[in-house]
Amino acid sequence: MRKGHRTWVFKNRPVIVATATVGGPFEANGRIADDFDLLHEDLWLGEESYEKAHKVLLEEAFFKAIEKGGIAKEDIQFMIAGDLINQMTPSNFAARTIGAPYLGVFGACSTSMEGLALSAFIVNHGGANYVLTGAASHNTAVEKQFRYPTEYGGQKPPTAQWTVTGAGAALVSSEGEGPRVVAATIGRVVDMGLSDPFNMGGAMAPAVVDTIEAHLRDMQVDISHYDLIVTGDLGKIGRQVSLDLLREHGLSLEEERYQDCGLLIYREDQPVLSGASGAGCSATVVYGHLLNRMKRGEWKRMLVVATGALLSPLTFQQNETIPCIAHAVAIEAGGEER
Repeated sequence: MRKGHRTWVFKNRPVIVATATVGGPFEANGRIADDFDLLHEDLWLGEESYEKAHKVLLEEAFFKAIEKGGIAKEDIQFMIAGDLINQMTPSNFAARTIGAPYLGVFGACSTSMEGLALSAFIVNHGGANYVLTGAASHNTAVEKQFRYPTEYGGQKPPTAQWTVTGAGAALVSSEGEGPRVVAATIGRVVDMGLSDPFNMGGAMAPAVVDTIEAHLRDMQVDISHYDLIVTGDLGKIGRQVSLDLLREHGLSLEEERYQDCGLLIYREDQPVLSGASGAGCSATVVYGHLLNRMKRGEWKRMLVVATGALLSPLTFQQNETIPCIAHAVAIEAGGEER
């Protein structure tokens, strides 16, 4: 049912029965390498282009989630996915491989939670028994499109973030064991007039605050209701900006209870400047590292607020500002059969 203005509450509490994450060589040297199902030694993945390698990342994550869920790919009734490349071709081509009815979504780096929210909505209302959702990014493919090819050697400012090479997938079902999706708050576009594509964390921070406020208001809960609030790739600068804005809006949040996917995936000594980004960032961190910790009993309630900068190379060239969005999904620890 809908609660408040922007929030869905899922009475049937759809289950995340299986997840899978795949990463590249840089992620293999990161902080959460042990939480990946598969890590590659090079960026090519045996393909002839980075874009084709991008597709393989998503396919591998999807097939691994299907395998871990103990079902056949023919049992998938809907597939929801997205990425950052032109017309989402890696996701489209991966959907060709999976062969399930497909909904392509673009939320930039917020795509993982957009897909999870829609998957839970479909399952909650009896539209499917199994929905497969995921998101992916590839460092060199994305950098080539949005900034400069890596070979160009362009220097980046300290505000820039490192695009994750990785894919995360989740299998959402009406039955089974696992963490449960209990609610989702759909973000609205927030544009504060920033235009620097190398400071997307700062640009996205106001959208995070807007969505968190909407979620708490719609759900009629205090911010302390959640054991963990995690944002999707704000990086060092965006996380601090969002903390400052939350305090200005009267929302007190202890820093240890507020984490960011862009600061969790890599070690501090890796040269990622302000942190990580990319559609694969929150997908790999949430569907791997964070849900693993939830399953170990480290927390019961988690609010994931994935962020997206909805710009393109064309809008940047036309001197447009950066519209941003954040989608929030509330996940609770589960395990019992319903």
